[in-house]
Amino acid sequence: MVSVLLSVAAFIGVAVGTVPAADPRIVGPYGNVPPVYPSPNITGIGGWAEALIKAETFLAQLTLEEKSGIVTGTTGPCVGNVGPITRLGFNGICIQDGPVAVREADYVSVFPAGITTAASWDRLLMYARGVAIGAEFKGKGAHVATGPVAGPLGRSAWGGRNWEGFSPDPYLTGVAMEQTIGGMQSSGVQATAKHFIVYEQETQRVPTYNYSTNATISITAVIQEAYSSNVDDRTMHELYLWPFANAVRSGVASVMCSYNRINGSYACENSKSLNGLLKEELGFQGYVMSDWGGTHSGMSSVEGGLDMDMGGGLGVYGTKLEPNYSFFGGNITAGVLNGTLPISRLDDMVKRIMTPYYLLGQDSNYPTIDISMGLLYSAIAGAPSSWVQGYQFGDPDRDVRADHNATIRAVGAASTVLLKNVNNALPLKAPKSIGVFGNDAGDDTNGAYALANWEYGTIAMGAGSGTGRFTYLVSPLEAIRARARNYGALVQFVLNNTLINSGLSTYIIPKEPDVCLVFTKTFGIEASDRATMDLDWDGNDVVESVAAVCSNTVVVIHSPGANNLPWSDHPNVTAILAAHYPGQESGNAIVDILYGDVNPSAKLPYTIAFDESDYNTVPSRSAVGNSTDPYAWQSWFDEKLEIDYRYFDAHNLSVRYEFGYGLSYTNFTLSSMSIVYLSNETITAAPAELPTAPGGNPALWEELYNVTVKLTNVGSVSGAQVPQLYLTMPSSTPAGTPPRQLRGFDKVFLQPNAASTVTFPLMRRDLSYWDVVLQEWIIPAGEFVISVGFSSRDIKVTSTLVVI
Repeated sequence: MVSVLLSVAAFIGVAVGTVPAADPRIVGPYGNVPPVYPSPNITGIGGWAEALIKAETFLAQLTLEEKSGIVTGTTGPCVGNVGPITRLGFNGICIQDGPVAVREADYVSVFPAGITTAASWDRLLMYARGVAIGAEFKGKGAHVATGPVAGPLGRSAWGGRNWEGFSPDPYLTGVAMEQTIGGMQSSGVQATAKHFIVYEQETQRVPTYNYSTNATISITAVIQEAYSSNVDDRTMHELYLWPFANAVRSGVASVMCSYNRINGSYACENSKSLNGLLKEELGFQGYVMSDWGGTHSGMSSVEGGLDMDMGGGLGVYGTKLEPNYSFFGGNITAGVLNGTLPISRLDDMVKRIMTPYYLLGQDSNYPTIDISMGLLYSAIAGAPSSWVQGYQFGDPDRDVRADHNATIRAVGAASTVLLKNVNNALPLKAPKSIGVFGNDAGDDTNGAYALANWEYGTIAMGAGSGTGRFTYLVSPLEAIRARARNYGALVQFVLNNTLINSGLSTYIIPKEPDVCLVFTKTFGIEASDRATMDLDWDGNDVVESVAAVCSNTVVVIHSPGANNLPWSDHPNVTAILAAHYPGQESGNAIVDILYGDVNPSAKLPYTIAFDESDYNTVPSRSAVGNSTDPYAWQSWFDEKLEIDYRYFDAHNLSVRYEFGYGLSYTNFTLSSMSIVYLSNETITAAPAELPTAPGGNPALWEELYNVTVKLTNVGSVSGAQVPQLYLTMPSSTPAGTPPRQLRGFDKVFLQPNAASTVTFPLMRRDLSYWDVVLQEWIIPAGEFVISVGFSSRDIKVTSTLVVI
């Protein structure tokens, strides 16, 4: 294995034949450092050995053409397909979107989004959600689910797909990835960690092409390549690679490479990221799958570490090419026959794809495919026989929802962040007159699928390939009416934002309600970054209009992330709730919080600034200088480690609501911190050199310290609280180290006047930084400050530990 040591200035290798970006800031022979070849072979380490033996037995029976078919996505009954091999009793592999639902299917659940789930800060709920999602995919006959999401991490608050992921904090996202994957794969379905890597904006994520249209559409020229994420080595490791390490450690079956370029080279052929970081450094044992249309070469991608070219007729995202066109397929067969592709590399690709299949027992008694989840559902009778031949179909329209509505409702309530609560405006105390305002309160008038225009009706998920099809959706208005009906309350409503902003006359609402509930929203969608952080459809004006006539205004926000909230200090805005995208039980979940059936315990998984101009990471909106150079789109990660709260803390900037912030209907205290060293040996700066296992060097995951604190519920209401541990590195750590970084959290439920000891284990990785010269995780010498509190800026207890 040839591995390349990296310079401080740049680190990602390019694939053979890639044209470098023209900007002189990219250095090296290709505009970068040399690549990493060959692609590492699967070893079976970390519990994969028995499944690998089965995969090798299967491999030995395949012809060359069949091997090429295994690594090549094709058109079929699912969103992505690996074709069957009937003579061997192999029924193929069905791959389905996405992270919140079996996207194309009927009679499935729509779960809370990733960012919603992260706001729960609850490991158990993260896992339970994963279990339920996995069960639904398996029940429909899908072998692979394309989720969860660690990329985008959330570098930019404007990111159109931030809602699919969890948090701009890599520690929180890493925990969420590990718990979600563990839950999904416990149900027997393969999880896909995506998108690898530094895929942090939607704008220009795929190339701009010239097309010529004949009988089929074919590409004639590239006008502009996809943007290039240009990121330094330390930032890559400490932010963007961090949660993928958790994913690999959890045993994730597949990793999906992203659309963007990385320091000049497309992600799905980037040998440093795929071969060097993922397969070698992290010890990944599964397969790398391309995003649909993310492959831009044949041999360069194979050598660069791509194992499966997925798409099946979608050669460019959203654009039909020749049927079943692929850079793989016949080109793989030809490459082996003419000697340009070693058969050993193809064999490893097949083994990597088939090993998770056997690991999760998908070769035995796996459910047949429910054709209702296929892209061909409406046209299956007229589909070419090759698209369905050999697949095993069962009863269509299978209902796989079970009792998952209870999990969805619990996650939705546990993820609703109480940002403001003046004079105990919440929980509601059976108000007799309720006003409901805003276009986010009612039923969706344009259909219950996220590709529709969602101006009218509540938003409970984002749009794009990560969406789902609601079997039902409980709107806030529906749930409020049902609750109010129980005690005879009057519910009046105005759902037209234009009408609200034109003035709420006494003719519309003749008397001020006891409480005015304002439902606002922001739409998040794949392929488009947010243009503004204001609430959509003049939502900020709606809040101002209602608060002008209602002295008890409670605002609920359904959003993919942070928003401008200029009205948050308005004296008549008595409470604010950030509910994100809660899924199909949206209305029930918010009513649980409003009426106090559930005590709020959620925390912000990101920072809400005073104004969008306060943020430091804006997506690249245009090519450099509007250049016509096809390589002109560059996204410079010049902020390095300073994203979200790390940036605001580093520059001592005030924020409206900080990372980790969230209120409760009760009160808690923290006290009595202690730190216990768990080893009898002196800590070394570098980890022991152990054989790489899934997740990297096992020494990095060794627990070195336990930090304990006492949490007490000093209020009169039972509830949960999330103590959070933040670490400040010693002054010997290289410049650019954030002042404070999340390194532990736990959600603890307590009755009134009860107390509990909360323990935070600190692993070697938690105490380390990435040394770009040594190419190793290093524990710096000096004094660490350990801070535990209820948010990144609400620190209650501190202590120190010294490493010599």
